[in-house]
Amino acid sequence: MGIFRCLIPASEEFPVAVINPSMHVATMALPQTPQPPLIVEPPIPAGLTLHQIGIFLAYITSRTETLIVKEKGLSFSGDDFEVCHANGFPILKVEGVVMSLSGRKRVYDMRENHLFSIVKEHFHIHTTYAVEDPQGARIMTVRNCLQLFGSRATATFNSIDGSAEILKMKGNWLDRRADIVAKTTDNVVACIDRKFRARDLLLGKQKYTLEVAPGVDMALMVAMCICFDEKNNENRGPRGAAA
Repeated sequence: MGIFRCLIPASEEFPVAVINPSMHVATMALPQTPQPPLIVEPPIPAGLTLHQIGIFLAYITSRTETLIVKEKGLSFSGDDFEVCHANGFPILKVEGVVMSLSGRKRVYDMRENHLFSIVKEHFHIHTTYAVEDPQGARIMTVRNCLQLFGSRATATFNSIDGSAEILKMKGNWLDRRADIVAKTTDNVVACIDRKFRARDLLLGKQKYTLEVAPGVDMALMVAMCICFDEKNNENRGPRGAAA
């Protein structure tokens, strides 16, 4: 059996019928439905992503957070702190080591996990504090720098992405307020505000409001706040346990 061909003008589009001589079955080529184009989302430019400043990922905030850092009223070491959100929800606790020559303070989360310690280093021209991990390795240094008017502190550490960070604490150690500023961007990453109450002054206890910017490690900012408190106490004179 031969193949029957039907000639159709080229100007008209019709399905083409093909007669299979062996099967005697007519098949029809149907028009194909066009596939939708593949849409690929463009990558976010690196300059628009939020750079995270910190070490402890669980404490890097996604929005501005206000923390309350205050010394405990009844403390055997005299150097214990409570850290909570503005709504009173606790997030960290700081325990001073009794009779520590370096004024060691251990910082724990609310599950009793030891996050880091804060110690004062001796034999430095400028007052220097080290933040150490539970194994004793240094993870941050806070160094006080004398100036013609007042003083300034500098904190250095490596963030979780490996980038080197330099934070400047601007403001006299005796001021009621200090700003912590990232050197590379000149952005304020945290603010420390020292609250004065008559009862706290009589007991020698301090209370601070710590405002932390988005993308910043709250735990490390608490460490800098405690260094701020220690330097203030040093300027006021010795207290409590041996330093």
